[in-house]
Amino acid sequence: MTTYTLKDITRPSGGFSMLAVDQREAMRMMFAAAGVPAPVTDRQLTDFKVNAAKILSPYASAILVDQQFCYRQVVEQNAIAKSCAMIVAADAFIPGNGIPVDSVVIDKSVDAQAVKRDGGKALKLLVLWRSDEDPAQRLEMVHNFNQLCHANGLLSIIEPVVRPPRRGDVFDREQAIIEAAKELGDSGADLYKVEMPLYGKGTQQALLKASQTLNEQINMPWVILSSGVDEKLFPRAVSVAMQAGASGFLAGRAVWSSVVGLPDTEMMLRDISVPKLQRLGEIVDEMMARR
Repeated sequence: MTTYTLKDITRPSGGFSMLAVDQREAMRMMFAAAGVPAPVTDRQLTDFKVNAAKILSPYASAILVDQQFCYRQVVEQNAIAKSCAMIVAADAFIPGNGIPVDSVVIDKSVDAQAVKRDGGKALKLLVLWRSDEDPAQRLEMVHNFNQLCHANGLLSIIEPVVRPPRRGDVFDREQAIIEAAKELGDSGADLYKVEMPLYGKGTQQALLKASQTLNEQINMPWVILSSGVDEKLFPRAVSVAMQAGASGFLAGRAVWSSVVGLPDTEMMLRDISVPKLQRLGEIVDEMMARR
């Protein structure tokens, strides 16, 4: 059995320059916020994701797709460049309390063997971290996910994202990111995808210190995501996080959110998003070369 390694999803430099298009109802909300007339259809989301895969994947070391809107379509249309690995989201989002993702379970409909046959190299699992929920349950879900991946020769990517406690206690996002990393940073996954400390804001020194504190808790390679970070600040965030020990990024919004809802999406992805992704890839290579 072929067993994939992290080299299968990195650039030649050894850094990760990975694109996410697995946003689901959150992406529908982005289209609505951009003024696209309601209702924003599934087809609109699928078309955007497939176009993004076709146009941006040549500049990414891997691309993260979701089963709900685009996995089948990108495979059938050969939308992903040969040089770019496919990662499939294996998380099922359960809405509630007025938000699109209130809890997460492993998506039982994701067939790991089929993903592998279709050229997939890894699966990804979102893990919502709340201080007042049972850590044993989170760890068990991650353990089961790792087993699913590794039994099929696929890489395991976990994405802990912090949320305020359900019972309305005080929420310190920065501390929660550290606590989540303490709990899940040595959980046997292959790669840890994490929220950028301080939303990428503040001085370089403050960012570096926060990123170093995070690095101390994660006992596996890690990358940052771009949700919540101003896209203008994201290149610096990648650079600083890598200085602290990260190995790159797995991000979507920082690359393509500014073209959501614009006319002539394909041209906009080429003109606006491609240069952003190329620049981020260069930063990853530059930072890896310093190691």
